[in-house]
Amino acid sequence: MKYTGVYILLTVLFLLTACTGKQTEGKVVTVTIEPQHFFAEKIAGDKFSIHCVVPSGQSPETYDPTPRQMMRIGQSEAYLQIGYIGFEQVWMQKIRENNPDLKIFDVSQGMQFTHHDDDHHHAGGIDPHIWSSIEGAKVIAWNTLNAFIELDKENTEYYWKNYNDLLVEIDKTEAEIKRLLDPLGNRTFIIYHPALTYFADEFDLIQLCIEMDGKEPSPAQLKQLVATAKEHHTKVVFIQQEFDQKNAELIAKETGCRLVKINPLDYHWNTELIHIAKALVDGETN
Repeated sequence: MKYTGVYILLTVLFLLTACTGKQTEGKVVTVTIEPQHFFAEKIAGDKFSIHCVVPSGQSPETYDPTPRQMMRIGQSEAYLQIGYIGFEQVWMQKIRENNPDLKIFDVSQGMQFTHHDDDHHHAGGIDPHIWSSIEGAKVIAWNTLNAFIELDKENTEYYWKNYNDLLVEIDKTEAEIKRLLDPLGNRTFIIYHPALTYFADEFDLIQLCIEMDGKEPSPAQLKQLVATAKEHHTKVVFIQQEFDQKNAELIAKETGCRLVKINPLDYHWNTELIHIAKALVDGETN
């Protein structure tokens, strides 16, 4: 009798756990990149699980999803796309066709985009890296808030509270970056891929890119970039895990710049932007 009671209790607990797990797993929202993951989790709280497609260290310009990831997208209640990133330009149509009932939200809606007329790497010459800026973060947060409210109106007040808490965090990040960069004399940096265009525009910096029209630079272009870097007394070359580093190393050697590893696709959006600002300050003082 004693063992029968324990068995029944364990069976009930197992069924409750299974039901709870199934319910949580059913409330999934998919995003493309890790910075979106950050914003979505801040606002969603414990109401949704967030699935991110492009893993850390992979380029969202060229990444191909696994069959498992495509299946997870199909199990999601919604997809929050970032706008014009390469992955979405290639895959969103197929995702729509395979999942006609999937709700899709564009979290870049309302953003004032920067256009590069000579950029053949991004659709329409639009620079998609809006998350690398304060304005972009606020646009993403606002659109993410509205997406969750549409998905789950019952918890509107909960999402609004989380959104307002996130805005406080974004404002603190902006204040810290301004504190670091306002005294900065040398405001030029080099980067392989133009991932910090919006960041540079917001904080009065000059971004020099190694990549030309989405391609490796020619020897003549490299020579010109080195000359420009010397003219601007550039101190820092940013390198990223997902891009080739040999040209960055060559330029650093020719110009005496410090090589600094950054990850604009890091989940911890705020910490990474502050790290970038500190690297520019350290470059000037060292």
